[in-house]
Amino acid sequence: MSSMTDIVFLLLIFFMLTANSPNALDLLLPKAKGKSTNTQNVSVSIDKNLQYFVNNERINGEYIEIELKKALQGKDKPTIILRAEESVAIKEAVNVMDIANRNNYKVILAVRPN
Repeated sequence: MSSMTDIVFLLLIFFMLTANSPNALDLLLPKAKGKSTNTQNVSVSIDKNLQYFVNNERINGEYIEIELKKALQGKDKPTIILRAEESVAIKEAVNVMDIANRNNYKVILAVRPN
């Protein structure tokens, strides 16, 4: 009976650790000092091939503003966490920040701990 409880306990820990992974895309984020917050409504990711993802769902870069408006509609304090891979040109990240600025969304830039 005790070995059965050990197995159940290990499975519980495994599912708790794997169910809480906010970064499902494998992106190499830039390094920076500081702490990150986990308050987000929508996650926008840009990989090295300039593919855009909203909440891990691939979308066309031309429709990112429409997708963000749909995802953040009715949110109290709309917040975007921007995950731009290290090799992505800054203009791609600025494009998302400009969309957020026009629509009064808060933007948090995700980085790797230094």
